[in-house]
Amino acid sequence: MRLKTYLRRLYEGDSPQAHRFRYGLLVFDIATILFIVATSFLPRSPAFEWMDVAIGVIVLADFTARLVISRTPVKDLAHPMTLADAAAIVSFLAPAVGEHFGFLRILRTVRLLRTYQLLARLRADFPFFRRYEDLVIAAVNLGVFIFIMTGFVYETQHRTNAEIRNYIDALYFTIAALTTTGFGDITLRGTLGHLLSVIIMIFGVTLFLRLVQVLLRPEKVRYPCPVCGLQRHDRDAVHCKACGTILKIPDEGDV
Repeated sequence: MRLKTYLRRLYEGDSPQAHRFRYGLLVFDIATILFIVATSFLPRSPAFEWMDVAIGVIVLADFTARLVISRTPVKDLAHPMTLADAAAIVSFLAPAVGEHFGFLRILRTVRLLRTYQLLARLRADFPFFRRYEDLVIAAVNLGVFIFIMTGFVYETQHRTNAEIRNYIDALYFTIAALTTTGFGDITLRGTLGHLLSVIIMIFGVTLFLRLVQVLLRPEKVRYPCPVCGLQRHDRDAVHCKACGTILKIPDEGDV
C-alpha cells in the first residue's frame, strides 16, 4: 500500500516532486522518439539492442506503475494507448519478434499532454503555452499523426520497397499524401500500402484543417466565469457571452 500511495502521489499529485516526475516522463518520451528516428538511419548493432532493452524496461516499469495505481485496471488494459504501450514494450524488449512498433510510444506523449495535472503545470510555468494552448495541442495532434503514419509506412515498406530506405523517405511520402500533393516519385505497394495512403489523406487533412482553424479563429483567453463557468472569452471581454456577468480578466501584466 505504501508503494501504491507513493506512485499515486507521483503520477497524480500536485507536489513539486510530482511535477518534476511528469516533466521527466515527457522528456523521456521525446528522447525515445528521437532515438527511434535517429537509429533508422544506422545499421543495427549490439549497443542499439541494449539501448532498446533499457528503454523497454523503463516503459514496462511505467506501464506497470500506471496499472497498479489505476482505479479501473481492466478498462485501462483495453484502452488503445495501453495497447500501444504494450506493443512498444514487446518491440523494445524483443526487437527480433515481429515488426518494430516502438514508434507507437509517441501516443504516451499525447496522453501526458492531456492529463489535467500536466496541462495545469504547463499553463502555470509557460506563458506561451497558456496563451496558445489550443494551437499547441492541435499541432501536437497533427505531429503525432504524422509520426505514427510515418512509422507505419516505414515499418511496412522499408524491407520490400526500395523507395522507402529510412524515416525521411517515409516522412516525405506521408507529407506528400497528407497535403494531397501526390508527386508520385514514392508510392506504397500492395493493398496495405494503398490503405495507408487513404488513411493518411483522409485523417491527415482533417487534423491539418483543425490546426488551420485554430490559427485563424479569434484569440481567446482562459478565464472561468464565476457564475456560469464558461472557460474561454475574448481577450478584451468585459461581460460573459453566456450569462452577461461582469468579468475581471487579468491583463498581460497580471498573467
